[in-house]
Amino acid sequence: MKADLLGLALPAVPLAAGLLGLLLRYQRRGVAAALGTGAAAAALACAVAVAVRGPRPADAGLTVAEFGRFSVRLGTWLDGPAGLVAVAVGVVALCVQLYSVAYLHDDERYAPYAAQVSLFTGAMLLVVVSGDLIALLVGWEIMGICSYLLIGHDRRLPEAPRAAVKAFLVTRVGDVGFLLGIVLLGLQAHSFRIADIFAADLPAGTLTAACVLLLAGVAGKSAQFPLHTWLPDAMAGPTPISALIHAATMVAAGVYVVARLHPLFERSAAAVTVLAVMASITMLLGALAALGQDDIKRVLAWSTVSQLGYMTGALAVGAPAAALFHLLTHAAFKALLFLAAGAVIHAVGTNLMAAMGGLRPRMPVTFWTMTAGLAALAGVPPLAGFWSKDSIIEAAWHAAHDETASSPLPRWAAWLVLAAAALTVLLTAAYVVRLWRRTFFGDARTATARTAHEPPWAMRGPLLVLAVPTVLLGFAGLSAAFATRLGGDGPIAEVGAFALIPLALLVAGAALAWRRDPATALPDTAVTRLLANAFYFDAVQDALVTRPVTALARLARRTDESAVDGAVDATGTAATTTGGLLIRAHTAGLPRAVTTVLTGAALLTVVIALVVGVSW
Repeated sequence: MKADLLGLALPAVPLAAGLLGLLLRYQRRGVAAALGTGAAAAALACAVAVAVRGPRPADAGLTVAEFGRFSVRLGTWLDGPAGLVAVAVGVVALCVQLYSVAYLHDDERYAPYAAQVSLFTGAMLLVVVSGDLIALLVGWEIMGICSYLLIGHDRRLPEAPRAAVKAFLVTRVGDVGFLLGIVLLGLQAHSFRIADIFAADLPAGTLTAACVLLLAGVAGKSAQFPLHTWLPDAMAGPTPISALIHAATMVAAGVYVVARLHPLFERSAAAVTVLAVMASITMLLGALAALGQDDIKRVLAWSTVSQLGYMTGALAVGAPAAALFHLLTHAAFKALLFLAAGAVIHAVGTNLMAAMGGLRPRMPVTFWTMTAGLAALAGVPPLAGFWSKDSIIEAAWHAAHDETASSPLPRWAAWLVLAAAALTVLLTAAYVVRLWRRTFFGDARTATARTAHEPPWAMRGPLLVLAVPTVLLGFAGLSAAFATRLGGDGPIAEVGAFALIPLALLVAGAALAWRRDPATALPDTAVTRLLANAFYFDAVQDALVTRPVTALARLARRTDESAVDGAVDATGTAATTTGGLLIRAHTAGLPRAVTTVLTGAALLTVVIALVVGVSW
């Protein structure tokens, strides 16, 4: 089969627009805005066309490079999940581009920003449609570069460059394993095409090693424990970029790749067990850390970490359709939440909820759209998050009880995922209610909160657009056709008595948070400090990893400068000194030279005379 031109156009359009946008001068703001929004709209149109057209098998693609018996092909695999995820990426990217025009209205560096957003979008779409692991890796790494550039966009903030470097380095640690996993699969299967790898007879040990190595990259990109620490700090970037990273690109890439390669993972009990433990820790850690934050964006950031744990947990218990369903619903309500938080920050001038309060009557559109997003995040029926989260918890329940489940996951690991998911429902409801009340209710706590108003329509419009899937997308899970597109066998979302358990936990968590006065900050105790600092994992990582590596680097530098460079310098110095002595010896004055020559000649004559005399 020849290359699918529509599939190739899906990432190519925003990538080309991004490269072209980088050539624009900073003053060409209007051209940059038209190029960015136009490329996002074109990508969305291509994604919709791909989704409507229906799934297509993996094509042969275009050969772009050959290395001996290996070839790198730019091919596509446009199955059901690819089309739906591409639509989600396109919708969020277009909303972010439109929102950014108003949000960054006075930013002198808007032109490169818009271009980098287009590159970011194109890279994610390349990951989504790729049928070859090398092409997928290219998109994966372009996202890493773009995240570094976009997180550090505002150079006036001292924390922005530091957060950008942290995100780049932490994700690179995982990407080393990801690259090795891809190489191992390609060498064993004699091809990097995903379809060929699925068809290959891979040894069990090789398969497990490759899957675990791939999980290192997934942990980095999708902010899973222990490589999750970069994501909350990435809030130093502009709020629209937070929405893009947290909703449709970067963090979703790792989940999508595991779902794409799930036939490999379900053949390795060790790999899915690692995934289950990682997911359980991640969802609980993120929810607990969100409880202790006062920065509205950091609350949402830690909630993303937690929700990503739900997705990887679903993959571990053998429910990739439920994981992708939650990926889609999360993309809608998390993009809405970040853009709504940006509207609040734009109006109040700070990220801190302590400086907000009383915004409900002053910002009604922002209030109602953000309320819908928070309710979906908490899992309030019938909003999107309720259906997708319930499907994951139910899948974990069946995996924990059903010994004939398709997943090779041990039952204890399935119970771990189930317990973590259930407890996270309670914690999520608690921090959602806390954020909602501290932001919008009570009295305004600062002068800027008292004078706050709605943002311009360029920022309000995307909120209304994203509110639609936040409210309605969950109902798609009741459709068998939708479930088939995601790779499921029947409806993903089902209304049953089992749903009462997460609902009861949701009510309990909301009730605990409702008891507190919205104007009152958390008490300064050891527990609240522990939560606010996310269990001091950054400090532990700094002590166990960053400082030892830095000290080792300093030692290597000193060794290189003193031993290696010192030996080279000493050799050069010795040669120079010896040469200097020889120069002085050969550059004597004429009288001294003549005297020396005559003296030597006389000595030679005496010696010859003595030798001849003795012979006679």
